[in-house]
Amino acid sequence: MSLAAGVIRRLDETVVNRIAAGEIIQRPANAIKEMIENCLDAKSTSIQVVVKEGGLKLIQIQDNGTGIRKEDLDIVCERFTTSKLQTFEDLASISTYGFRGEALASISHVAHVTITTKTADGKCAYRASYSDGKLKAPPKPCAGNQGTQIMVEDLFYNVATRRKALKNASEEYGKILEVVGRYSIHNSGISFSVKKQGETVADVRTLPNATTVDNIRSIFGNAVTRELIEVECEDKTLAFRMNGYISNANYSVKKCIFLLFINHRLVESSSLRKAIETVYAAYLPKNTHPFLYLSLEISPQNVDVNVHPTKHEVHFLHEDSILERVQHHIESKLLGSNSSRLYFTQTLLPGLAGPSGEVVKSTVGVSTSSASKSGDKVYAHQMVRTDSREQKLDAFLQPVSKALSSQPQAPAPGESTDGPSGSARPQDEEMLELPALDEVVAENQGREEEATRGTSDTSEKRGLASGPDQPRKRPREDADVEMVEDTSPKEMTAASTPRRRIINLTSVLTLQEEINERGHEALREMLHNHSFVGCVNPQWALAQYQTRLYLLNTTKLSEELFYQILIYDFANFGVLKLSEGNLLGLPLLIDNYVPPLEGLPVFILRLATEVNWDEEKECFESLSKECALFYSVRKQYICEESTLSGPQSEGPGSATNPWKWTVEHIIYKAFRSHLLPPKHFTEDGNVLQLANLPDLYKVFERC
Repeated sequence: MSLAAGVIRRLDETVVNRIAAGEIIQRPANAIKEMIENCLDAKSTSIQVVVKEGGLKLIQIQDNGTGIRKEDLDIVCERFTTSKLQTFEDLASISTYGFRGEALASISHVAHVTITTKTADGKCAYRASYSDGKLKAPPKPCAGNQGTQIMVEDLFYNVATRRKALKNASEEYGKILEVVGRYSIHNSGISFSVKKQGETVADVRTLPNATTVDNIRSIFGNAVTRELIEVECEDKTLAFRMNGYISNANYSVKKCIFLLFINHRLVESSSLRKAIETVYAAYLPKNTHPFLYLSLEISPQNVDVNVHPTKHEVHFLHEDSILERVQHHIESKLLGSNSSRLYFTQTLLPGLAGPSGEVVKSTVGVSTSSASKSGDKVYAHQMVRTDSREQKLDAFLQPVSKALSSQPQAPAPGESTDGPSGSARPQDEEMLELPALDEVVAENQGREEEATRGTSDTSEKRGLASGPDQPRKRPREDADVEMVEDTSPKEMTAASTPRRRIINLTSVLTLQEEINERGHEALREMLHNHSFVGCVNPQWALAQYQTRLYLLNTTKLSEELFYQILIYDFANFGVLKLSEGNLLGLPLLIDNYVPPLEGLPVFILRLATEVNWDEEKECFESLSKECALFYSVRKQYICEESTLSGPQSEGPGSATNPWKWTVEHIIYKAFRSHLLPPKHFTEDGNVLQLANLPDLYKVFERC
């Protein structure tokens, strides 16, 4: 074996430059990172990136910054040419991204580079092409916008090994999107866009007026944005300041997303990542990680940025103390966020497949033997374990009410306003004398029998109403009301009284058609077959439909219910008699239901101010809406001891909260048969899905 010493030779400059370029430009994403930092140093407010074949075939980046002077185009792609540094001491206070002047030089040694630039005081733009750091030909004048456009073609064309290692174009494009996305989050006042050549839609696009949270939403989606906590701390002793956004304990991903900027430079710090993940280990499930975006501003004198060829690592003084300070601050924020949780809801229509895509199969009323014979197996997460047809025992235990003179007295179920003996009671007669209620309250029994004999048609067609001697407010060519005695289910009102009049007023029929047109059948099916769970408070209640749990706005639903009853049962109401005062009675809309009379003064006032008394249709509509608002279940008129169906309850059969009994057994019972929910209830948050059994099973399986 020969022990002769090897000869040391000076490498050719081309070899040196290619070796240096291979260290700095490891893949297309590194080239784009270097050029984006140059754009930011040039005070750009708009950066557009166009890529072909993952950046291996073409990278085009354009900004609207200060541009490059024509005199500097000769040396712009040579090594160690920069406008940001003059002496070595300047490194101690460097505040720009670039400082070595190697980015464009390295790129030009492994690709074909063309630069088109225009300064603010330049009369035209100039275009120049480079190869191996040298200018191919003198710059040529051309048309162009303010700023610089750099075109990099055939990256690694002369480094065959590197080119073969980067043959997956889609993977490289993903790396490019990651780099641009991170810079766009940190630079919220600058517009970024990335797209493939020939495409019209950008894969990453941020707006110049967007906030940091808006950009996080644009890059990483709504799920993480909803769970962000803002962090901000400062320590003058350590000469550092930190701000950013971190995810709370509700959010976790399989791989940690860590965006770290130190003095606005995108870097990595494994020690800081481990310190923060140690804090999250107490909050997140095993093998899951948080989302972190942190920006540290450290005194430039304490930071050494020249420790890595690609500048993705930096060293700084007091590192352990700063890490500990950051760790404690994040831990305090997580402790505070755990004291309360914020839940977001989304309206899901009943009958549609939920996020799990499972088909729900009801097993109520199906015996085990029949289920086994059918061969259609029902899994536990698809099983409906309730039946909307079942009744509770407390439905028969209506709270007992005291007979107070201040409380209205509602007629018993099935009892009409006029007595069967043929003579109206005195209070009913007083109601009949009121001109505004002349066609709404029941007329006396004699005229009713006469009207019944005058017609045998019980359909809802227009016809003659009664005999010639029946008094009228005004003469009519065609009768607007038909008198009927049929007590079939279709001819019963919501208050369980016979429908004795069929209203053919055009205005009322139009209002009924409007209700039908805006109705939502899927919601109607849900309310018809729901199983009542319980009251959250007077405004909200829980109900189950199939395998889904819903939160329903009782106030809005009951308001719509009473409006529809007023329109559909027009002129067929019973009477709630008041024993004192000038107000003698109120319409009986639902059997056993009395509206909260605390709202009566405001109701009377709104009748005078909010009702259009001039036009017939508008009058009926606005009057019905005001009545519905008064009759609806409203939280401000209910307390724990109050009741909607009478005064204070007493006796062994009384409920603890009578209003809850009323909501469950009167209001929600009426929802089943008398309410056609409008379509806007699916969008305005009045019907919200809280849980879905198949999704809950998935959560339990993960646990």
